[in-house]
Amino acid sequence: MVDLHFGDSKPTDEERAAVDTLLGPPESSWEGADRSDADLRWARGGRAARDRRDLLLPGLHAVNDRIGWISEGALDYLCRRLTVPPAEAYGVATFYAMFSVKPRPATVLHVCTDLACAAAGASELCAGVEARLGLGSGVSVERSPCLGLCERAPAALAITAGDPVRTAVSAPATVERAVLAASAPDSAPEEPSAALAVPQAGDPSLMLLGRVGVVDPASLDDYRAHGGYTALRQAFAIGPAGVIREVTDAGLVGRGGAAFPTGRKWQATAAAPDHPHYLVCNADESEPGTFKDRVVMEGDPYALVEAMTIAAYAVGAHQGYLYLRGEYPRALHRMEHAIGQARARGLLGDDILGQGYAFDIEIRRGAGAYICGEETALFNSIEGYRGEPRSKPPFPVEKGLFGKPTAENNVETLVNVLPILTIGAPAYAAIGTAKSTGPKLFCVSGSVDRPGIYELPFGATLGELLDLAGVRDRLRAVLLGGAAGGFVRPDELDIPLTFEGTREAGTTLGSGVVLAFDDTVPLPRLLLRIAEFFRDESCGQCVPCRVGTVRQEEALHRIVERTGADAAADITLLREVGRAMKDASICGLGQTAWNAVESAIDRLGAYE
Repeated sequence: MVDLHFGDSKPTDEERAAVDTLLGPPESSWEGADRSDADLRWARGGRAARDRRDLLLPGLHAVNDRIGWISEGALDYLCRRLTVPPAEAYGVATFYAMFSVKPRPATVLHVCTDLACAAAGASELCAGVEARLGLGSGVSVERSPCLGLCERAPAALAITAGDPVRTAVSAPATVERAVLAASAPDSAPEEPSAALAVPQAGDPSLMLLGRVGVVDPASLDDYRAHGGYTALRQAFAIGPAGVIREVTDAGLVGRGGAAFPTGRKWQATAAAPDHPHYLVCNADESEPGTFKDRVVMEGDPYALVEAMTIAAYAVGAHQGYLYLRGEYPRALHRMEHAIGQARARGLLGDDILGQGYAFDIEIRRGAGAYICGEETALFNSIEGYRGEPRSKPPFPVEKGLFGKPTAENNVETLVNVLPILTIGAPAYAAIGTAKSTGPKLFCVSGSVDRPGIYELPFGATLGELLDLAGVRDRLRAVLLGGAAGGFVRPDELDIPLTFEGTREAGTTLGSGVVLAFDDTVPLPRLLLRIAEFFRDESCGQCVPCRVGTVRQEEALHRIVERTGADAAADITLLREVGRAMKDASICGLGQTAWNAVESAIDRLGAYE
């Protein structure tokens, strides 16, 4: 028996309305309605109550969006509606950076201070904005991890609570533009087209980005006129087993960094005897320096809807979830519109294209937690729990979302399925190398003239990619794979951009982050920012990561503040802590938190 321990705090009318808009009016006084005699005979409980737990995260969003923060009364009312213990809901609400359980102004200005923005003057931007707004301005200025706008660094995102919530992006941000976004979001300049982030836009040879900047992202007809839904029709023609065979023969592996064979994952999910099966698209790209999935969703949203439909058909799923970063307001609007249009036109729903196959997609918004990019943490987040990773096995293909077989892929992996089915597995496998097939998206930012998303076949060298982006003189280092990746030197630009090539070079490709830094960027400060990022983003579940990320940051602080004094003892400590995190952490966050620092010490001679 769970003791719910509801308090005496009452929600305001606005808070109640925010929850009721999501959940509908309460059915009994147990849930907050006026008391009646009928309430003495029943209360929602057991399975019916547990089946609503997954609405906790949307409910927290509903209150936070409307009010700007989550009061004790609002949390208590939401918990009554969902029969969730308030202590557990409080733990969930405080897990996410975008929520607040303390009063704050209705407008929050998130200013990115992560790697690309730090190199572009984020500290000066923050100081200028804070000086201009000051206390009593009605705006809370928060220093934020990566906002996924690295090609337009430095970046800021303003969120003004209300009905409806209003957002404004300022990137590249100046003090004046950021203040305008926060104080008058409706007057802020409109964001540029997603095509601005694709320097190759319009190139007919592009397979993944070919429609970005060419088609109207709001128009389903335009998407279909440019080859949309050809792949889904092919999928229905060859059947689920045929789709899995094509994906397997194409050699497609996951593009999120783990590089697990997609066909094997789909086959294992499809063969699982337990039902129902689920499909989850991981669009919570939070790795500093990563923004490719955002550009795809903003510039070609129907491609993701079609790709998710094909993946679901292959694994036998009838319900899909798109877990979308909370910091991506335009991607959210584009995907909501695309899903609604696809549903209205019979491309989602009970009978897709008249084939008797049912599938639908529900969007779930993240709320600022890097760890939710890990698949099992993402499942916990959707289910209404803290986004903490689960131990494996069992693996998601056996027990994933809601304890059922689940196929989880990121945006880039899924949209690769479309060309596989349209040109065929042999033609796709002929692109790239034998072990890394097909095209790959790279997020290039930092000290380059043309930052953005680049599509290249696997096997192109790092130097070739940087030449396309216009690398600047006096290049000091390149960070591959983001904060969880590793640094390489300017004399190592012949590294082939493949999973096996970067591994042989002692680094990692990760999700495709390429951050270039010239000699104006203070490398020790950059490493300290990476350490601060992992300290903040650790979920705290396991000791090696919870303690190790703090010890790593402390050691780097000491090294930076000594400014040239002997750092040998702290470097030894860093190696010991890094080894412990890598060997004993539950998930990839702790296992990779030391990578960038280690590579900077060993390859770049940092702190020598």
